Amino acid sequence: MTREETKELLNEYIDHLLDISDAEHPMWNIEVQRSKKQNTWNYIDGCMMSSVLRLYEMTGEKKYLDFVDNFMDWFVEDGGDIKTFEQSEYNIDRIKPGTVLFSLYDITKKEKYRKAMDNLRGQLETQPRTREGNFWHKKIYPYQVWLDGLYMGQPFYMEYERRYNKMSGCLDSFKQFLNVRRIMRDEKTGLYYHGYDESREMYWADKESGLSPNFWLRATGWFIASLVDTAEALGEELYYEYRTLQEILKDLSDSLLKYMDKDSNMFYQVIDKKDAKGNYLETSGSALIAYAFLKGSRLSYLPERFADIGEKIFYGITDKYLSKNEDGTPRLGGICLVAGLGGKDHRDGSLEYYFSEPVVENDAKGTGPLIMAYVEILAKENNRR
Repeated sequence: MTREETKELLNEYIDHLLDISDAEHPMWNIEVQRSKKQNTWNYIDGCMMSSVLRLYEMTGEKKYLDFVDNFMDWFVEDGGDIKTFEQSEYNIDRIKPGTVLFSLYDITKKEKYRKAMDNLRGQLETQPRTREGNFWHKKIYPYQVWLDGLYMGQPFYMEYERRYNKMSGCLDSFKQFLNVRRIMRDEKTGLYYHGYDESREMYWADKESGLSPNFWLRATGWFIASLVDTAEALGEELYYEYRTLQEILKDLSDSLLKYMDKDSNMFYQVIDKKDAKGNYLETSGSALIAYAFLKGSRLSYLPERFADIGEKIFYGITDKYLSKNEDGTPRLGGICLVAGLGGKDHRDGSLEYYFSEPVVENDAKGTGPLIMAYVEILAKENNRR
């Protein structure tokens, strides 16, 4: 396909997913579809709504705003309570949808969205922490920090503090990134391990370092996206911290380039094990890296050349995995459904584990980041800052 044909197909794909989905039936949330349970307030929908709202902000097409507003309106009640949100779970993933509410509140002026942000911020006030000061990933995963959680919690935390709390928690947010860099970064590769267990008690954790064994692509994708989005949320008022987040971003970006597949311009499910049996080129993590490269370049956090690299990754994904079904409906493949650490399924962080998780189509963990990268390509083409 030409690039214009790719854009046309992607626009068709986005509209198709929105046409067949609503807040109770998100067809991009494969985990909900498979469980046949009621949809809940979750990061997967939050990622999708973030991408669609950004598409509205870029294109001005009101259908995108209306969809996001209707979706979030179903969850957020008049007093600001959020259906199915349980603060007592202390699940950092539940914070992610709150990032949508900042722009949505600015646009719609619905006071309930402002109150819902306060409710989400309330969870962070008492979220359990490691001794180093980082939020636990979930209450059910005590003493654990996962790379995913930086994206799920920190952009919301930083923006809330800057907007509504006189920046009082901005340094706290920043220090959580410093801890991750100090503890979870591998000196040899420049990559970051998926998880860290402060207690060293989990079966997946190294008894000396507390680290999980491998570099999972999507966790790295969430993390690199968190660096860009959190730096943007912080702004220049805390200039040292602002610049340091960009330095961490640049270091990781440079490190990732060594592992980019030369033929597809994508990345592998386990980043540094290209030749391992069962490894594969994965959509969601590649799309998150494309997004971070494109946005990071647009905001001058990364050199301009990273925008061109991000664009190559984006079109590498669409060339390989964006196509049509026999009935003419569009689809996006190559998406790891889910991967974690611990739990009853003995998720041990091994290569065999990461390769064993289902690969699916049309899940928003891949679709959302691809749309986010697409919006950045539109911004690049239109010279939008």
